[in-house]
Amino acid sequence: MQFNLSSKERVQKQFGQNAEKYVSSEGHAHGTDLALAIEWLQPALDDVMLDIATGGGHVAKALAPSVKSVMVSDLTPAMLETARKHLTDSGVDNAHYVLADAEHLPFLDHSFDVVSCRIAPHHFPDPDAFIREVGRVLRPNGRFLLIDNVAPDDSALSDFVNLVEGIRDPSHVKCLTAVQWQSLLEKNGLLLARDLSRKKKFRFQSWLDRMAPTEAHRLAVSTILLHAPQDFKTYFQIEIEDGTVSSFETDEWIALAVKV
Repeated sequence: MQFNLSSKERVQKQFGQNAEKYVSSEGHAHGTDLALAIEWLQPALDDVMLDIATGGGHVAKALAPSVKSVMVSDLTPAMLETARKHLTDSGVDNAHYVLADAEHLPFLDHSFDVVSCRIAPHHFPDPDAFIREVGRVLRPNGRFLLIDNVAPDDSALSDFVNLVEGIRDPSHVKCLTAVQWQSLLEKNGLLLARDLSRKKKFRFQSWLDRMAPTEAHRLAVSTILLHAPQDFKTYFQIEIEDGTVSSFETDEWIALAVKV
């Protein structure tokens, strides 16, 4: 049964079944954070890059023309295969592909000038191990770009968003707060160079359909949002039209850190 699976097995199951959706997802394929990734990382033609938990391969695709090579990694074989097809079809010819656990990267110390991880760490059961591995494989002065959904500092709002995400997507582990991420970066020798906190709007139905495994999961998520306390509806900008949720917003954190 699904509930007997480990968190990483749930990730492989969920993303293996939904790999193609992450190539075509509007938010993943065309998010404005992709342009920010290029602007903030300032890639150079002699940079060797690693993209962790690549999903549809969108960060790797955006950065590949500006770096020497990019190692594209993911925990899920079907997801990595889908990303490889997407990048190859898009003309990317300097990418290499490897199955890799973000918390146990199969690379030597000081292997990369640039590391990126986008909209994935909330699936990682051990964020500390993930950031420790990023610091290990980065070269001195190497750059790390982290982009993910984050939880509000308020504990009730944080519990709410993690509850909703966990029901919608059984592979969800936890959205940390930006403060928690910054603490992990500092602990592992990564100095925050710049960051941006902003709201991220989701079209409810496409967001729900992308990962909700059953109609019961869809109904549960819809019910929770429809009947959320008014201050929760205000914070997450839950929009309701004709008795159904049409959109909502969560918090996103974009951070650039440098290995000291």
